[in-house]
Amino acid sequence: MLTLFILLFVVFLAACFALNAPPAVWHAGLWVFGGFAALNVLYVLFWVCVASTVDDSKPLTEKPRRICSFGCWSIANWLCAWFWVRMRVTGRELLPREGRYVLVCNHRSGFDPVTAEAALGKNGLAFISKPSNLKLPYIGKLAYGAGFLPIDRENDRKALKTILTAADYIKRDYCSMGIYPEGTRSKTGELLPFHAGSFKVAQKAGVPLAIACSRGTEHVMRNWLRRPTRVELRILEVLPAERVKAMSTQELAAYSRETIEAALREKTEGSV
Repeated sequence: MLTLFILLFVVFLAACFALNAPPAVWHAGLWVFGGFAALNVLYVLFWVCVASTVDDSKPLTEKPRRICSFGCWSIANWLCAWFWVRMRVTGRELLPREGRYVLVCNHRSGFDPVTAEAALGKNGLAFISKPSNLKLPYIGKLAYGAGFLPIDRENDRKALKTILTAADYIKRDYCSMGIYPEGTRSKTGELLPFHAGSFKVAQKAGVPLAIACSRGTEHVMRNWLRRPTRVELRILEVLPAERVKAMSTQELAAYSRETIEAALREKTEGSV
C-alpha cells in the first residue's frame, strides 16, 4: 500500500506539472492524499492510546482484553497492507469450528506472527514469544494485553510458568495459542531443531494441535517499496486432542517437524 500511495502521489504531481493544472486541482489532490495520511496517523495514535492503558507489570494470569486482541488482528492486517503482502491461506477448513487449538509453524521471519495473526487472529490468536518482542514500544504492551506470553528458554521454572499460563488461557477460552517450536527464525530456510517442551501447551490444555507451514515471509522486507510479496500459510494437519494426549512431547515435536519439512520439500520440488 505504501508503494502504491507514493507512486500515485508522484504521478499526481507529475500530471499537475505537465498539464499546468489550476490551483483547485492541486488543492483537491493534496486534500485527498493528506486526508489519507491523516487517517493512518489517527489510526496509529488510537492504538498507541489503547496500548498505554495496558499495565504489563500485572501477573500473567490476568484475562486478556478483547480490544487488545482486536487491535493485534487489525494492526497485523494494516501492516500486511502497508508492506504489500499478498496472503494465501489454505487448509483453514481443517481448524476446529468450535473451541481453541494450538498452532505450530516453521519460523522464517519476524513477519511470521504478523501474517498468521492477520489470517487467523480474528477469533483470538496469541503467541508465545521471546521476551524482547513484548518490550517493543506500544506494540509489546498491546500484544501483552491480548494474551501474548514471553518465554525464557534459559530458565526452566519461568518457561514452565509460561506454558501453564498459556494452557490456562486456552482452557478458559480466552484465545488459541501460536508457537514457533524452533525458538528463533531460520536464516537459511532450513528447519531448525524443535523444542519438545513447547508441545506441553497443547497437552496440558487438552486441545487439538494444528500443524502449519509458512513460506514467503522472509522476502517481505527485501521486497518492500519494490513489489508485492506473496506469502503462503498452509494448515497441513490438525491432530485431535486425544492423539496429542497419547503422544509424548518428543514424538509430537518429531512428527510436526517431519510434516512441515515434507511440505516444504514438496513445494520446492514442485517449483523446480
